[in-house]
Amino acid sequence: MTKYSIIIIVFIFCSCKQREEKNAIPVNMTDTIVTDKEKTAAEQLNEQIGDTIEMINTDSAGNYSAIGTIDSIHSRIYVKFTNKEAANLKATITTMEGDGNIRFNQILFPDQTSDGPFGKEMEHELKTTGIHTLIIGHSLMAEGRYEGKFKVDVKLTSSPN
Repeated sequence: MTKYSIIIIVFIFCSCKQREEKNAIPVNMTDTIVTDKEKTAAEQLNEQIGDTIEMINTDSAGNYSAIGTIDSIHSRIYVKFTNKEAANLKATITTMEGDGNIRFNQILFPDQTSDGPFGKEMEHELKTTGIHTLIIGHSLMAEGRYEGKFKVDVKLTSSPN
């Protein structure tokens, strides 16, 4: 009886192994697989992870841009970027699904001070260097809530100081 059990198990194992090989996708040995960690900075996008967008990569003009989503779970989005020298900041929010109650609520400076509120567009002189955070959310003074995708653009220009 145990001889038959072993033969049946071996037969099932071999038949399953053959099906896997028939359905397998052929891979050329010259193909390479690139993981997110191996991508260069230019290949990675400024992505929203949870409620935070880390602005790491700039376009050819040195501006940051990202697509984000605001919803009932993530009602505030934190956009972080690094400022390496005194600069003028110009930032805009563009909603992708019509008009909406969304704005820059605050900017947090590296020295833990803040300013705000602003509208869908803001300009500010950045006197300190380091990581700055823009907080995007709903205006409590207006009706309705915007839920959906938006685009945030951040432009830094050298300060004339």
